[in-house]
Amino acid sequence: MNNVLDELQWRGLVSQTTDIEALREALENGPITYYCGFDPTAPSLHHGHLVQLVLLRHLQLAGHKPIALVGGATGLIGDPRMSGERVLNSREIVATWVDRLREQISRFLSFEGDNAATMVNNLDWHGSLSALDFLRDVGKHYRLGTMLAKDTVARRLASDEGISFTEFSYQILQGMDFLELNRRHGCTLQTGGNDQWGNLLSGVDLIRKADKKSVHALTTPLITKSDGTKFGKSEGGAVWLDPEMMSPYAFYQFWLNSADEDVIGWLKTFTFRTQEQIAELEQSLVEKPFLREAQRALAGDVTTLVHGERATEQAIAASAALFGKGEFSGLDVQTLDGVTAELPKAQVAVGGSIADALVESGLEKGKSAARRAISSGGVYVNNEKIADEDAVFTADQVLADKWVMIRRGKKNWAAGQVS
Repeated sequence: MNNVLDELQWRGLVSQTTDIEALREALENGPITYYCGFDPTAPSLHHGHLVQLVLLRHLQLAGHKPIALVGGATGLIGDPRMSGERVLNSREIVATWVDRLREQISRFLSFEGDNAATMVNNLDWHGSLSALDFLRDVGKHYRLGTMLAKDTVARRLASDEGISFTEFSYQILQGMDFLELNRRHGCTLQTGGNDQWGNLLSGVDLIRKADKKSVHALTTPLITKSDGTKFGKSEGGAVWLDPEMMSPYAFYQFWLNSADEDVIGWLKTFTFRTQEQIAELEQSLVEKPFLREAQRALAGDVTTLVHGERATEQAIAASAALFGKGEFSGLDVQTLDGVTAELPKAQVAVGGSIADALVESGLEKGKSAARRAISSGGVYVNNEKIADEDAVFTADQVLADKWVMIRRGKKNWAAGQVS
């Protein structure tokens, strides 16, 4: 059994551990069973969860056995946030989101072989627990002083809004999860983001007090940009893993646009490239940054990991077409929807004037200017130059029965939506 801890540390995936030498020994003498929990507080996982999924996969590839827990129970409660009390979602919504998260998580782990992954829902044990049993069997192991000292709890208590007993109790439920998985599956390690450190320790302490056993916790650091801004599509935005919430094209573009200062660290954290491969990309970044080989490797690897090879190929082809170096004709409707999502648009029809579309989309200010742009050779439809001022859209220009791509000059794009 190879020890994976050094690899995880090199990749920047280790922030806090309960006892790093004890964990190292456990991994060396493994395999061990480990788990991470994912609460259905939204219909999709995002970039923060992706760090945990990559960590789970690294550990499984090293021979250890993962448990992925989807919080059908804890998702009904909600982990306390600094920003204030959560709005509780209905049981029906949470159940739907549980199914969506299970499907997303399943793509990252192998459910076959000696160290096959297991998927669990904590509603299976929390749902049937009575209040009396909860207080007698679990509550007696918790001390209010320790619970009140948790960072998020302390800050919320000091706020005008305070904190409800519901959210205050969340740390007990997560501690119970670790205890239950230790009893059922021999699970001895829980992982999570470093904002979950207090909740992870809740389980470690509960197992020690209830069953007199020693277990481990490991957190990953918060992933940030080198300039200090939040990691996301925009300030406070999330990089969603669901293609309906963030298209594979937009997802690919996010990683492709990584800053030089960030890309090597993100290659370590989010991909499975070897140290030697990443070192080569780092050298390329220094010597030939204009090639953006590191960014293209990062975008390709992470998009393939999340959305598959086909979606990645489509995203790459779309990127090339937008630079005038490829064709749009081979792109599927999902990719075209992603490409056009943030472009100015015009409603067009087969037989409709291209000059009018230039004006409606905002690529030109008036009909005369649009006609001059066409006659001067500066207008393209699907990367094909248009020469006739009176040209109209034709049926063979319509992409996926929905779009035409209009370009003014080298870089100014608009999308014509065919009605």
